[in-house]
Amino acid sequence: MTQSLSGELKWWQRGIIYQIYPRSFQDASGDGVGDLRGILARLPYVASLGVEAVWLSPIFTSPMRDFGYDVADYCDIDPLFGTLSDFDALVAEAHRLGLKVMLDYVPNHTSSDHPWFQEARQGKDSPKRDWYVWRDPAPDGGPPNNWKSHFGGPAWTLDEKSGQYYLHQFLPGQPDLNWRHPEVRAAMAEVLRFWMRRGVDGFRVDVIWLLAEDAEFRDEPPNPDWRPGQIEHAQLLHLYTQDQPETFTYIRELRQVLDEFEDRMMVGEIYLPVERLLPYAGTQDAPLVHLPFNFHLILMPWDAGEIRTFADAYDAACRAVHTWPNWVLGNHDQPRFKTRVGAAQYRVAQTLLLTLRGTPTVYYGDEIGMENVPIPFEKMVDPAGLQQPDVPAASRDPERTPMQWDSSEGAGFTLPGVTPWLPLAADADRVNVQVQEGDPHSDLNYFRALTRLRRDHPALVGGDYRSLEAGHPDVFAFERTLGNERLTVLLNFSGETRDVGDVAAGETLLSSRNDLPVSGLPLRPHEARIVRAP
Repeated sequence: MTQSLSGELKWWQRGIIYQIYPRSFQDASGDGVGDLRGILARLPYVASLGVEAVWLSPIFTSPMRDFGYDVADYCDIDPLFGTLSDFDALVAEAHRLGLKVMLDYVPNHTSSDHPWFQEARQGKDSPKRDWYVWRDPAPDGGPPNNWKSHFGGPAWTLDEKSGQYYLHQFLPGQPDLNWRHPEVRAAMAEVLRFWMRRGVDGFRVDVIWLLAEDAEFRDEPPNPDWRPGQIEHAQLLHLYTQDQPETFTYIRELRQVLDEFEDRMMVGEIYLPVERLLPYAGTQDAPLVHLPFNFHLILMPWDAGEIRTFADAYDAACRAVHTWPNWVLGNHDQPRFKTRVGAAQYRVAQTLLLTLRGTPTVYYGDEIGMENVPIPFEKMVDPAGLQQPDVPAASRDPERTPMQWDSSEGAGFTLPGVTPWLPLAADADRVNVQVQEGDPHSDLNYFRALTRLRRDHPALVGGDYRSLEAGHPDVFAFERTLGNERLTVLLNFSGETRDVGDVAAGETLLSSRNDLPVSGLPLRPHEARIVRAP
């Protein structure tokens, strides 16, 4: 795709996706947990950010062992979050405000409380038995092979009644569905149709690259690079539990279901190198995932040269296979990016995310500079952390804490006197929406300035990308061009002043330093600047 006019792009190409973790966005019921009515009340704020779509992490009926990623009923709302009527009201209001609505879709596994699994456990002759993955024990009576759970321990649990093991790549309470079974695929397709008929515009598909596993159930080889202190799952090279050829067949069927409806999309959660990631988008003749999530900015060092090299290679790779790029800096499974890159580089990172070619996904609270919140073990609730106490980084609680709305008790997230489900940040009385709304130089208003630039300058959305030589290895400069407009983005990754010469020439449209320096002025420490080139 070259010289793409932003008006020709689909909504999921031209706009920003804003991820909401429902438990932590707004508690309207006063139980300390966020809910749908709370999200509904905050939709005007979301719309004010200049984003295109909201993505809701799981809200389906669930025992909440993995906080909704263990689904017991795909076609109903958990009472913790509200009702189907609440959801319908949310969709209607979002659409009225011009926002698309995306749901998390969790096809790899169900909850062990799901009626399908309850029926499958009745015995080997159960009609639903083969909806899940069962194997006989190894000769010594242990698990069928050495596969490990993402949350630590074996990926197999013994069902004592039948004497067989069932597969779960996450918790024992999250048994893997058997996607080789056509009835499973048909049932999961109906789930998509159910929500699209209710007005859902798109889906984020959980762990989509795990849908198939090796038919021979071979042991996975050890990872020679694993070191103590890393998560247990990383002890193996996952040759047989991820990225299997059959997965593409299943995704193609899901795409065909989405294409039954107008203007729907899916983004797939996939942690793979680019050469294995982009095939998940399919081809022009046989499209698959609309946006295979690109998590590389999260995983790579915060270094101008490395990021430039990756951005160049990724953009070229996307063009070669006619795939639209996308970028992510944080989500509910990864540390807050302000914590990771540091406060000085926060606006540099935010500018990078919102000006590279492709669709950005923003995690709630990142627009106000929320950071990881230290959670002591006695207050930890994330099963990934609780099952791996010797791996401090395993817990995802620090990036899931409640949204910071104001300086009141409960930070405006819940009612005074109510204890939120996770502790609030210590700085919630200072870092919050209310405080930043009133400060024209705040992080929140800088975010809005970036989204206004995207709206006012189509080159930042549909224009071409080309990196530039800035004369310093710690400065990443690139241009976005569309028609006669050329914008230059300058990102100083260093704490030093950097003179980049003519690369900075032109009218300054935005600076992270809250002023508009004259044309050609050297970049100041940690400055992000966007210039309309002459």
